Amino acid sequence: MKSSDIIIVGGGIIGLSLAISLRKLGLGVLIVERGEPGREASYAAAGMLAGSGLEIPPALRILAEASARLYPEFVHEIEDESGMRVDLRDQGTILLSSDGSFPESAEPLSFERLQALEPALAAGRRRPALHTSSVESSGETSAAYLSECSVDPPGLVAAAIKAAHHRGVDISSGSEVKDLLTANSRVAGVQTDKTFYAAPVVVNCAGAWAGGIGPHRFPVRPVRGQMLAAVGGPRLKHVVRAEKVYLVPRSDGRLVIGSTLEEVGYNKQTEVNTIQRLFHAALEVAPGLAESRVHGDWAGLRPGTPDDLPILGESELEGYFVATGHFRDGILLAPITAQVMTDTITGRTPAYDLKSFSPARFHI
Repeated sequence: MKSSDIIIVGGGIIGLSLAISLRKLGLGVLIVERGEPGREASYAAAGMLAGSGLEIPPALRILAEASARLYPEFVHEIEDESGMRVDLRDQGTILLSSDGSFPESAEPLSFERLQALEPALAAGRRRPALHTSSVESSGETSAAYLSECSVDPPGLVAAAIKAAHHRGVDISSGSEVKDLLTANSRVAGVQTDKTFYAAPVVVNCAGAWAGGIGPHRFPVRPVRGQMLAAVGGPRLKHVVRAEKVYLVPRSDGRLVIGSTLEEVGYNKQTEVNTIQRLFHAALEVAPGLAESRVHGDWAGLRPGTPDDLPILGESELEGYFVATGHFRDGILLAPITAQVMTDTITGRTPAYDLKSFSPARFHI
């Protein structure tokens, strides 16, 4: 039995980022991953770093905005330690809305400005009513611009795994944690389906599977998101977020189209009708996609919680910490989660108030 200072359950971007952060302090870290590291929700994500989006719950916005600000440095460090390039794009996001509901930080776009930024968009092709200068005032589709980044999650995760190895993080793959080991009223390690590992600190970063680790369970559930990628159509520069669909360009020419929110348990299958519906919704936004072809489709399981907020902090069991339930924002929140959880685990006061995310709110 190998002993570590800290065991992290789950090798997605949250667990990897936290492991790297803890290793910087000289702590011995073991990641125990039930499958292949980084191949679940992290790998399937679109990679929009929308820290100020309206879909971010109010209680989470301060952390989300802080994490978005950390991203360029976060990616630079991972690139430096992995020797790999991560596709981080900073061209920004175009928001499309039928009712003009945008974040306060968004810049309204005139019809002419929208057409200049992304001529392939349907909203940029329709002439506004006479004597109007903006899409919003035409009674059609409103548009706004947000200064946001996006990242290619599979590339980010691959680089993070290599960076973790470079830092000396141990990773045990294909080993599912079934239970916690305890001694003298505190955590002492984990029991897997194959063996057990000892450590005085355990952090549950198991994503959609985080609720199944007993006996101290948390109300985390899987929420499926189906997506696809298209190639060969118009090369968008910006992320485009509309009411029915979002489009996220990659530097290699792929266009990621998503996504759904489905309560179907641990079913990761895609459905032809759903993928077709997403593609047709994308066509309404960018008609030129009719010339493209579907490059692939996939589904991921997001870790949802009853209040749509992550669970961050120490549980009632001493030494047992939780960092999960990031729902749609795991990629976005990875840098700030690593920062605040490192502080919490090592006994320092985090720079941000984590009361809204405390495990104690579920009275587990």
